[in-house]
Amino acid sequence: VVKDCSCILRTPVEPIGPEELSQNSIHECLADSDLAWIPPSTGKNEMVLCTSNVSHYELQLEIGRKFNNLTSVYLARHTPTGMQVAVRITDLEDCSEEHLKALQNEVVLSHFFQHPNIMTLWTVFTAGSWLWVISPFMAYGSARHLLKTYFPEGMSEALIGNILFGAIRGLNYMHQNGYVHRNIKASHILISGDGLVSLSGLNNLYSLVNNGQKSKVVYDFPQFSTSVLPWLSPEVLRQDLSGYNMKSDIYSVGITACELANGHVPFQDMPRTQMLLQKLKGPTYCPWDTSTFSHGESRMKNSRSGVDSGIGESMIRTTTSERLQIQSSKTFSRAFHNLVELCLQQDPEKRPSASSLLSHTFFKEIKEQTQNSLLSLLPP
Repeated sequence: VVKDCSCILRTPVEPIGPEELSQNSIHECLADSDLAWIPPSTGKNEMVLCTSNVSHYELQLEIGRKFNNLTSVYLARHTPTGMQVAVRITDLEDCSEEHLKALQNEVVLSHFFQHPNIMTLWTVFTAGSWLWVISPFMAYGSARHLLKTYFPEGMSEALIGNILFGAIRGLNYMHQNGYVHRNIKASHILISGDGLVSLSGLNNLYSLVNNGQKSKVVYDFPQFSTSVLPWLSPEVLRQDLSGYNMKSDIYSVGITACELANGHVPFQDMPRTQMLLQKLKGPTYCPWDTSTFSHGESRMKNSRSGVDSGIGESMIRTTTSERLQIQSSKTFSRAFHNLVELCLQQDPEKRPSASSLLSHTFFKEIKEQTQNSLLSLLPP
């Protein structure tokens, strides 16, 4: 399906250099009708693809929406080279000040972050009131897309390990640079056609470093967080004077691990108050497998009532008893259970750092078993 963007293509675009794009000025630039931002090239392909001419991009298929449906994501062909790219188009006139700030945050940080496991934005520019973001086409989409399409009842432990390892590497880089991600979930873990795992969802990042001073905790509650509530840590949801820090991302890693293992998101359909109480007082959520049922199926149903009420939008819902029957054939290793348990500790200080997680026994075992062959674990 080729979208008609003739109204956009007729709008002239005048690029400005990245040296003019400071963190203070980009907010104004996003609302400007004539903006093109091209980050420094680090490879041959990026030098070719960094063009701000909208006529160079043939939109072929809408492959998703994001940002509260304000942004359409397209598979496109870069006509000068014939390469496939991903194009995100947002009408800035529909965006509130908060949305513009989030877009600003993502654009600035994608410029300064240089890591193979963090999603790259090749080109950002505006044409009229439309913001165009050009990035590599991640052929396998997100980890969430893989769950919905190929692994509705959860992924294998080997695949989970390879995906999580790449995401945590990117997260560790962010933490080392003083940023809290605040948006870790399967839909923000992207996988390219050659098996590279990249962490995305940078619009809610928060810097602990301000005016040269590093804060110990954050008190700011992430914007547009309704859809990410199931992944947020108890301390983020409490919004109290204790605040939160980078360890809140580690909790989200644990929830994401369960999401990949079970095929659905823990706490997804629970009322917000019940979700908070469950996270603050209830038992730690864990992957469901044969070892989980060792103390009796009925106890599982009672202790986690409400948690297992669905496996995601646009997917067929099953009852708890049906899911228990399906999951009973799966078994996860002790190392994987330990990884999840560490990440979901109620006390943030008891959770490991991202750096420590990378050396966890679980990832060592997965590396020995698969030699990091992520592509061999994915469908063609």
